[in-house]
Amino acid sequence: MLDELRGISINLRGLCGLVVNLFLFVTPDFDQAEEWEKRHVWHPFTQMREWTTPDHHPLFIVSGNGPWLRDAAGRRYLDGNSSIWTNIHGHNHARINGAITEQLSQIAHSSFLGLTHLPAARLAKELIDLLPDSGLIRVFYSDDGSTGIEVAIKMAVQYFRQTGLPTKTGFAAFNNAYHGDTLGASSLGGIANFHDRFAALQFPVTRVNGLEELDRVDGGTLAAVVIEPLIQGAAGMRTWPAGMLRQLRQWCDQQHVLLIFDEVMTGFGRTGSMFACQQEGVVPDFLVLAKGLTGGYLPLAATLTTEKIYDGFLGDFSESRAFFYGHSYTANPLGCAAALASLQVFREERVLEHVASVIPVLEEGLEQLRQLPWVRDVRQVGLIAGIEVGAANGDMFDRRERVGAKICSAAREFGLLTRPIEDVVVFMPPLCVSADEIRFGIETIGRAIEAACGSKR
Repeated sequence: MLDELRGISINLRGLCGLVVNLFLFVTPDFDQAEEWEKRHVWHPFTQMREWTTPDHHPLFIVSGNGPWLRDAAGRRYLDGNSSIWTNIHGHNHARINGAITEQLSQIAHSSFLGLTHLPAARLAKELIDLLPDSGLIRVFYSDDGSTGIEVAIKMAVQYFRQTGLPTKTGFAAFNNAYHGDTLGASSLGGIANFHDRFAALQFPVTRVNGLEELDRVDGGTLAAVVIEPLIQGAAGMRTWPAGMLRQLRQWCDQQHVLLIFDEVMTGFGRTGSMFACQQEGVVPDFLVLAKGLTGGYLPLAATLTTEKIYDGFLGDFSESRAFFYGHSYTANPLGCAAALASLQVFREERVLEHVASVIPVLEEGLEQLRQLPWVRDVRQVGLIAGIEVGAANGDMFDRRERVGAKICSAAREFGLLTRPIEDVVVFMPPLCVSADEIRFGIETIGRAIEAACGSKR
């Protein structure tokens, strides 16, 4: 009797699953969905008054394959900013899909507080192996780039408090920096729209333009300096001078200040090497990874640090020296499985070799864009590029004209999706992009610039 009941239960679950699947995969009514979207959804970094106007029709993305996305009408677009700088190996990659499916058949999530699991342990070891002899041998998981930065800055403050230097509570960051939107991470930011409204609530931060200004900062009060190595993303793809990371490392060592590298954007092959800091052979005290960690599939971040930092948190239970920080989805097994699969793709598909082969194609295309009268500057590191536009006489456009947004809107009509940073058009495709797809992307940006700026003098 028990076996019969068990069989009935299994059959009912199967029937319920079939009904749910039929509901999910029935041809959707996108007109109805647009109504729900405008009535109920609140988007990030978006002026919702414009979004909800009757003449604005949101673009519904329904599928992706490789570096391409497809919308509800069946139109195809090159993913020109890697789905906000996250996607590494393209969409719908069989290796990553399979790894997530296999992990899903075992368990989707369990707590990381007082428990552990194999994917998290394996991933920690593989990340450490990517940085041999670096001294970065401890991995703390969180959810995204912002929380990964929170981990680093809170660890820095607590470390000094617990090692006899409690006055080292401040931070130094660079003007126009962006390190996330959680309160500690946003304290480090130097972009007014993102950060100024919350200035009264933020950590003590000294903002500097470059290394020369650090010499005027009292290192005795600083816990850490934070930087995006080689290139600042949200600042408009601003590049740092060669050798800066080595000089910054020397300054931090002299001042007994910790160094945090934010490689949320630059990590996992974007700059041509696995991590940007490897191009100058510089090792930080904290390396923050996110976005591309899972191949761009799932939220997961990792903050790597040294045994010296780790030892500062060891002690008896009564001392309360542990790092009291964590999230419900810390080290989510699905995210860890995706990250392991992504690293396997790097090895199997020789991704960094492919990137090296197509970077010259991007450089050649960007050089052609420089010839357009509205292109003021082109900045590029690896497969990251920013094309800054302005008036043909060399002046900047009035930001209220939102020319960058108009260029990206035109590019969408020509088959390319990307977002601007004011009047800087970003081109950062997935690493699997081919030479011909890069040429298409660059040509499309050129067409879009001409379409949006052709009447401007």
